[in-house]
Amino acid sequence: MIKVFVKQLVLTVLLLTGSALVNNLHADPPPPPPGGGHGQAGNQTGGGAAPLGGGIALLLTMGAAYGAKRVFDARKHLAE
Repeated sequence: MIKVFVKQLVLTVLLLTGSALVNNLHADPPPPPPGGGHGQAGNQTGGGAAPLGGGIALLLTMGAAYGAKRVFDARKHLAE
């Protein structure tokens, strides 16, 4: 009984340390240093151009649908 437990414990430790070693070997390299444009005074070009049009249209459409449902339910409740 003890031998089986020790074998399982040793196997588990070997698997965990082996997988950690493999993960470290396949880790991403550090990013390259930033370009020369950082830290300079004045306006910097590029970056920060997130598309907002699709998200705003989706939110407005969902809000209109929710409002229409509330009006429909209110009229249905008054009719009863």
